[in-house]
Amino acid sequence: MDDGANRTRNKIKALEELAGIAASLRAEKKKVVHCHGVFDLLHIGHIRHFEQARRLGDILIVTVTPDRYVNKGPHRPVFREELRVEAVAALECVDYVALNKWPMAVETIQLLKPDFYVKGSEYREAEKDITRGIALEEAAIRSVGGQLAFTNDITFSSSNLINRHLPIFQKEVSDYLAGFAARYSTGEILGYLERARSLRVLIVGEAIIDEYQYCETMGKSGKEPILAARYVSTERFAGGSLAVANHVAAFCDHVRLLTFLGQRDSQEDFIREKLNPRIDPIFLYAEDAPTILKRRFVEVYPFQKLFELYVMNDMEGNPAESQRLCAQLQQLLPDYDVVIVMDYGHGMIGPEAVEVLCSQARFLAVNTQVNAGNHGFNTVSKYFRADYLCVSEQELRLDARGRRRDLRSMVLEVAEKLSCEWILITRGQKGCLAYGKKEGFFEVPAFAGRVVDRIGAGDSVFSVTALCVVQKAPMEVVGFIGNAVGAQAVAVVGNRQPIERVPLFKHIESLLK
Repeated sequence: MDDGANRTRNKIKALEELAGIAASLRAEKKKVVHCHGVFDLLHIGHIRHFEQARRLGDILIVTVTPDRYVNKGPHRPVFREELRVEAVAALECVDYVALNKWPMAVETIQLLKPDFYVKGSEYREAEKDITRGIALEEAAIRSVGGQLAFTNDITFSSSNLINRHLPIFQKEVSDYLAGFAARYSTGEILGYLERARSLRVLIVGEAIIDEYQYCETMGKSGKEPILAARYVSTERFAGGSLAVANHVAAFCDHVRLLTFLGQRDSQEDFIREKLNPRIDPIFLYAEDAPTILKRRFVEVYPFQKLFELYVMNDMEGNPAESQRLCAQLQQLLPDYDVVIVMDYGHGMIGPEAVEVLCSQARFLAVNTQVNAGNHGFNTVSKYFRADYLCVSEQELRLDARGRRRDLRSMVLEVAEKLSCEWILITRGQKGCLAYGKKEGFFEVPAFAGRVVDRIGAGDSVFSVTALCVVQKAPMEVVGFIGNAVGAQAVAVVGNRQPIERVPLFKHIESLLK
């Protein structure tokens, strides 16, 4: 290894070791300067930023955001954390580099106690920082007796350079994003999500526990023609309308959930623990039934589902439960700006509830899901009215009995049938088709960089886009936001984590740079 490579590697330290080095330097009366960031694509703007920062003191320490905290979408970072650390360490003006342990630099500042914490000029206006991190970091540097400083030089956006010059997306997607960014500003798009905070939202639908049983397949059983596997671990998530409520609660302050749990094996403690504190749940209880559980057996590596088991009793046909649901709906509906119906077709929402929802909801957003548990009988035609409809292409085709029919003609038919003004059709890797009665059709390509698990992705798209449609956002914007949400959702296992406000905002920002 040559001397240059040795010098680079000698600059890279663990945070704890770096804290000791910084303390020794301060004891020698040397001024310590600290910079922090992602530095995904190192460019001249970064270099000049470091050089200016270095002139404020004697030693420049740079900390780098780890991969797991880079909130710029599933396709980022382009360069792995160890490569980003090495690239920064190779710069002559940088004395030490460490990989950070936290999403922001607050704890790092408290650990290193630098004399100066330095950011680029784009952070001068703290109110424009979506993460609100710069305000927290300023408080941290002041608490250790240091100062916040800003550099003044040419600035470039790594996200802009990556979007323009590195082939993250196919050309047609990159071209679409460039055109979309020319038509709509980031502020305009994020404004719809920001203003959703004041909406009063009611969510209606089945509560589902998603259980993943992880295993390692061992091969064919010695005595039977069946697959044998070794159990590894179990993971459970709040799914169904519970997941929808968690998605919505990331953007809205007033969220009510109306759902059924099983009177037998209700799992209520687990469910309450998993719900966002902003959610105000109303639980009804299905007689002689468990809370719906969908158990999936999954090969650990590669991540591959093998088999699925439903634990449930179909609630359809129970007059007492239907009456209780309708009574609650009649009491609640007048108080909410938007009612989000997540209908999984397991019997909770029967004809009587549909009648109440369609007749009394102020703004009705509907998703009817086709799954193995409802055998294709749960299609959108069970509703006679919806303001916003969000279903997959397969679900629309099943409802229209049109395997090969033109998709747009089927959208127009269902729009007329339901007096529905806004429709979003999700199409997997093809993106989505958005329709507005006054705007017409928009095709938006998919933005997903990698697909880990599709479970819950459609629910997340429906949840977030409904909040925009009720504000009459342009349907092309709705499709764009939906595909950004979908890209984040398919990058995680099931409903392990809900869509969060700041990561989504940062993802949208990076797509439009």
